[in-house]
Amino acid sequence: MAESLVLALQLIAQADAQLLGIAALSLRVSLTACLLGAVLGMGLGAWLAVARFPGHQALVWAVNTLLAMPSVVVGLLVYLLLSRSGPLGSWGILFTPSAMVVAQTILVIPLIAALSRRVVADALAGGGDQLIALGARPLVAAVLMLVHERLAAMTVLLTAFGRAIAEVGAVMIVGGNIAGVTRVMTTTIALETSKGDLPLAVALGLVLIGVVGLIHSGVALLPVRDKAMREAMA
Repeated sequence: MAESLVLALQLIAQADAQLLGIAALSLRVSLTACLLGAVLGMGLGAWLAVARFPGHQALVWAVNTLLAMPSVVVGLLVYLLLSRSGPLGSWGILFTPSAMVVAQTILVIPLIAALSRRVVADALAGGGDQLIALGARPLVAAVLMLVHERLAAMTVLLTAFGRAIAEVGAVMIVGGNIAGVTRVMTTTIALETSKGDLPLAVALGLVLIGVVGLIHSGVALLPVRDKAMREAMA
């Protein structure tokens, strides 16, 4: 363990090219997925917070249920869609970073939608419904509440990014874990550990823990930054 840790720290200190390439791909895939998931998930969450129609509660239940959907199930679904005989096989993106983005986007949309719906519902209940009373369309009011509750919205997005970058099952299924092409931090850790090449696995594990730690630090610092901005604008 000590030897592997020392070698791992050396890889990090020397900015090993393979290590940096894998980490960069992980960040690029997860950030892209979260940006797409933010647009779709927050839109869905805002709409669910104000929409009223037959089956509304069933749809809310479905979104909340999808929060616990295993990542390997998402990977299987995307694989079936993108495989050569699947309905989207003509896209030709299976075993590419694009397929990994699709899988992670599908994975984070329910999380972002469910949490965004709760943020908007609480904001409207706390006085935001006055916008609707003044004539604003319900969906417009919901979007404005998300903008107003930017601290909570950023927390939702950081939480989604944390889940995306730490995910392994879906990206391994649709990405194929191809060296130099689709190998990200989580899949490389699994592969290198099984091969017994522990220094690279440990180094990537430390980088991944560092990224997740930065995310949680960002969540913790958001209230402080938001308060400072409000005081500066006052």
